[in-house]
Amino acid sequence: MLRDIKVDANSRVTGLRRPTRKLARQGQVPGILYGGKKPPVPFMIDPRKLDPILGTEGAFTTLFNFTVEGHKGMDVVLVKEVQSDPVTGYLMHADLLRIDMARPIQVKVPVHLIGLSRGVKLQGGVLDFVHREVEVLCLPADIPERLDADVSELDLGMALKVGDLAIPERVKVLTDPNTPVASVLAPAAEKAATAEDADVAAAAPTEPEVIPKGKAESEEGGKEGEGGEKGR
Repeated sequence: MLRDIKVDANSRVTGLRRPTRKLARQGQVPGILYGGKKPPVPFMIDPRKLDPILGTEGAFTTLFNFTVEGHKGMDVVLVKEVQSDPVTGYLMHADLLRIDMARPIQVKVPVHLIGLSRGVKLQGGVLDFVHREVEVLCLPADIPERLDADVSELDLGMALKVGDLAIPERVKVLTDPNTPVASVLAPAAEKAATAEDADVAAAAPTEPEVIPKGKAESEEGGKEGEGGEKGR
């Protein structure tokens, strides 16, 4: 989806030692713009300028206009990948991809669950959100921001699959239609009890087979007898 957002960045000199730390002191993060027939362009940007895109559910499906200081023209781009600090969540690097609006593009669209399933509401089940993205192929202007998955009709033990989703026109789904999106499972307590029973059964020692004494002696005698018969 193309949004009326314009983001500008400054050009960046590559080859510097520890560029991330130096840019951080300036309130900037590094990035790279690539794709299409133009050469890659390194840039640096105030991460707050990307908040209107990265702060949304469709961060990786949103098209926006982007310019880099010192480079002519404006590009329509898509956030391809970001790197964030695992502790603070602070943006550390951004990869932006140039988009040709006339050529189909392959992207992953987020799935959004709506409704309260009967299996959860009336049967005490637990909703398991299995597959959160669906890969599609379409023209950039036709990229859906998200795909809604209505789970309200799911009973206990049922699943909603990719093939059950309402897909917009001119959008081709690449993900296997049999891939489960969400399912209603048995309550966690019941599952835990079942797992505990299985663990106890697996840990229990196996009792050796007990052969009655008379039978054992009879078998031994029979074997000796057979041996003696052969000796004769």
